[in-house]
Amino acid sequence: MTGKLLNHRAEGSTSAPPLLLGPSLGTSYALWDKVAPELSTTHRVIRWDLPGHGGSAAGLIGPGVTVGDLADLVLALADSLGIERFAYAGVSLGGAVGLHLAVHRPERVESLAVLCSSAHFNGSKPWEERAERVRRDGMGWLLESANARWFAGDFTVPELVRDHAEADPEAYALCCDALAAFDLRDRLGEIRARTLLVAGREDPATPPAHLREIADAVPGSALVEIPGASHLAPAQCPEAVLTALRAHLGGGAERGMEVRRQVLGDAHVDRAQARQTPFTARFQDFISRYAWGEIWTDPTLSRRERSMITLTALVAHGHYDELAMHVRAARRNGLTPEEIGAVLLQTAVYCGVPAANSAFATAQRVLAEEDAANEG
Repeated sequence: MTGKLLNHRAEGSTSAPPLLLGPSLGTSYALWDKVAPELSTTHRVIRWDLPGHGGSAAGLIGPGVTVGDLADLVLALADSLGIERFAYAGVSLGGAVGLHLAVHRPERVESLAVLCSSAHFNGSKPWEERAERVRRDGMGWLLESANARWFAGDFTVPELVRDHAEADPEAYALCCDALAAFDLRDRLGEIRARTLLVAGREDPATPPAHLREIADAVPGSALVEIPGASHLAPAQCPEAVLTALRAHLGGGAERGMEVRRQVLGDAHVDRAQARQTPFTARFQDFISRYAWGEIWTDPTLSRRERSMITLTALVAHGHYDELAMHVRAARRNGLTPEEIGAVLLQTAVYCGVPAANSAFATAQRVLAEEDAANEG
C-alpha cells in the first residue's frame, strides 16, 4: 500500500457495484467487520482508514485539514481502484465525508447512507478543546470514556478500543479540527443521491435529532432509528444496520419493479399487479426486491446471459407458461430467434428431448405472435 493513499480493504467481486465504507473518528475499518463481509456478497466493498488510524499514514493530512480534504483522499482511493461512481456509507466523521461528496461531487455518488453522524457537530469549541488536549496529553485520557461515547450498556469491542489507543495523536487532533469547521446544513437541499439516514437511539454524540435534521432537508431521503444502538451502530447492532443498508443499496422493491418492467414489459407487470391481493402482496414484494432488485441487477452477468440461463432452467423444470413470458423477455434483452433456438437445442441434450420439444412449441408460438404483432 502506497503511503499516498488511504489504507483500505477490498472485499467482493471486482465486477460488482462498488460500495465505499467510511469509519468513525478514533476507529479503523474494523468498525465494519460484522457488516462488510455480508455486503460483499452483492457489492465490491472498499472500507478505508482515516489518516493516522489503522494502516493509513498520518502524513496524509496537515494543519488546516477539512472534511473536504478527507473526501478528496477518498476520491483518490476510488480513482486508484478504477471506481468512477459508487455507493457510499459512513459513520460519524465518515458520514460527514459522504455528505460532502454528495454535495460537492454528486457525479461520483450513486447513493448515500449516513450513520450516526450529522451535518454539524455541535459547534467548534468542544472539538477545539479535544484537539488541544490530545496534542498536550496524547490519546490515553480518551480511552476512559470510549465505551460510554461509543456503545450502549456494557457492550464493547476491544479491537476498536485498541484502534482508538493506537491512533496517531496529531492526526486525530487534525480530524477534530476538521469536525470543528464542518457545517453543511445550508447545502443539504442540494443532495440528489438516494439517501438513507441511520440513527442510534442511544447515541449521545449524534442523537437522532441530528439525523432527522438531515432527513428533513434532503429530498426523498429515508430515516431509520435503531433501538439499543449508540454511536458505533455497525459494531453494536450489525444485523439492524445490514437490514437497513441492504434495502437501501438494493433499491428495494422500487428498483426491482423498474427492472421487472424493463425485462418483462409493462403489460405483464400491470396484469400481475392487478391480480395482487393481500394474500399475495408479500410474495410480489419478495419477487420485486429479491429476484429483480438484487439478482437481475447484479452486473456480473449481462441480461442476455441471464435470459439464456432462465430459459434453460424453465425448460428443465417444465414451467412452460413462465417460459413463454421469458421468451418475450429474451427478445427484449437482445436475443435473436436463432439464439433462442440454440439455447433450446442445448436443453435437448441436458434436459431431455421431450422437454425441449415442448419448449420449442412454446417458443415458436410466442415468436409467431410477436411477428404478427409487429406486422400489424
